[in-house]
Amino acid sequence: MTATRRVSSDAPWEQAVGYSRAVAAGDFIFVTGSTSVRHGEVVHEGDAREQTIQAIANIGTALERLGAGLPDVVRTRMFVTDISRWPEIGDAHRAAFGDVMPATSMIQVAALIDPRLLVEVEAVAYKPGIGAASAGERPAAAPGLGWP
Repeated sequence: MTATRRVSSDAPWEQAVGYSRAVAAGDFIFVTGSTSVRHGEVVHEGDAREQTIQAIANIGTALERLGAGLPDVVRTRMFVTDISRWPEIGDAHRAAFGDVMPATSMIQVAALIDPRLLVEVEAVAYKPGIGAASAGERPAAAPGLGWP
């Protein structure tokens, strides 16, 4: 058994920068900043709410690949390029997490990796023992999904 497990989305930025989409270590899963990218393409250009929904869906996919889900999320951080759009972004976050209500921050940044992106969301999930490898573990990479 290992104490750390990783998943990749095979997004080009992962190899260029040297990171994993998500890392399960001990009782936690750390999901890197996810954006509104599907199959390697930016989607929902100009729509902050829909971009937030897509970013959180990408987080959910990464968590599922490690045996967890959005209900396990205890912390999120939202990096936004225009804080005045906080109601749209916040509404999408609330809708995705419902009663889970993770601790969160919304931080305005000057820019994201692609100028069409308005929102980037990262998450931390808690699930006891999740970092330990299990029998029948799914493979680390998810080719073709194109998550950022």
